Amino acid sequence: MQGRRKNLKLSSPNEVRKALARIANMVLNEEMDTKTANSLTLICNAILSGIRVDEQDKKIRELQDILEER
Repeated sequence: MQGRRKNLKLSSPNEVRKALARIANMVLNEEMDTKTANSLTLICNAILSGIRVDEQDKKIRELQDILEER
């Protein structure tokens, strides 16, 4: 029988920051191995990059809309 599923909320920069802090604490307390922590850190960074690109795209679209209105 498998244990309880673990989930990390990673849909905002703040959630990613909290997840990274949680991962760091788990490694420090020897609750997670460094290989798993490294994998999760890479995933968090990839997600954070995607969030930033989405936010930049949104700002660009907003600026384009403002320019088109003028």
